[in-house]
Amino acid sequence: MKTQKIGRGRLMASRLAVGAWRIDADQGPDGVTADVEAAGIRAMHAADDAGYTFFDLADIYGGGACERIFGRALRERRGMRERIVVATKCGIRFPDDPAPGAPYRYDSSAEHIIRQAEGSLLRMGIDTIDLLMIHRPDFLGDPEEIAGAFERLRAAGKVREFGVSNFAPSQVSALQKACPMPLVVNQVAIHLARLEPFHDGTLDQCLADHITPMAWSPLAGGHLVGGNPAAEERLAAIRAALDGIAAARGESIGVIALAWLLKHPAGIVPIVGSTRPERIAEAARADAVDLSREEWYQLMQAASGGRLP
Repeated sequence: MKTQKIGRGRLMASRLAVGAWRIDADQGPDGVTADVEAAGIRAMHAADDAGYTFFDLADIYGGGACERIFGRALRERRGMRERIVVATKCGIRFPDDPAPGAPYRYDSSAEHIIRQAEGSLLRMGIDTIDLLMIHRPDFLGDPEEIAGAFERLRAAGKVREFGVSNFAPSQVSALQKACPMPLVVNQVAIHLARLEPFHDGTLDQCLADHITPMAWSPLAGGHLVGGNPAAEERLAAIRAALDGIAAARGESIGVIALAWLLKHPAGIVPIVGSTRPERIAEAARADAVDLSREEWYQLMQAASGGRLP
């Protein structure tokens, strides 16, 4: 798989990433069996075999279980850690943390960022996180305080690069103004059934400031490739357009939907969420599909619900 530079930082990674948020099979920290863990490890090794060098996690995935399983996958495959980029996120707190009655909330305080980054390092058994992202914008987040936490983590050698997730362009700008280091990614939901980043300035900012957009749920949670006969009209039109191009190219519609994202000049990195080794390998084929402008706009038109203005 081809690689690309991640933002204005020092990292190079594959054009598609693998997300590890399902490798605990939704069992949580206390329910992961040996079989579930073994399946999660197989999925991560399958991604390594398929050429992925970008792995996306978060401290909250599985209540920490996903990072622990991922860490074991690294330990069980010699040389894997050295050839990949490990990305994780922090900043979401669950209800009743740290005491009963506490609400679900966002926390970008320096104390929480540093504590969670250090926890992620311990769970994965690694010395350095390649990319740390703030998971959601904290309404009480102070850009100067966040920048200070980033600086402390970088100076300690615990994190190499920093980014954000689910941030609006204005929120990225406010944080970047306070940060001495570049924010190298903004991870947002982008897919054929969610075109907002094309219109709200997100992708424009990524292009202008050399921020790499990472696309979570690039297949709309599977709805772009599912066979739900009750799908609403717009989704059905997208699938029909995908079917036509996929048939002409001898590919799956999932691969075409991922290739559509890869075509954008901002260097969108789709995050493949499957834990099935065959699906992970299939998705990697999108890197070899270069859609024509006509094909790309055919899909954009179907996604937009009609002729473009």
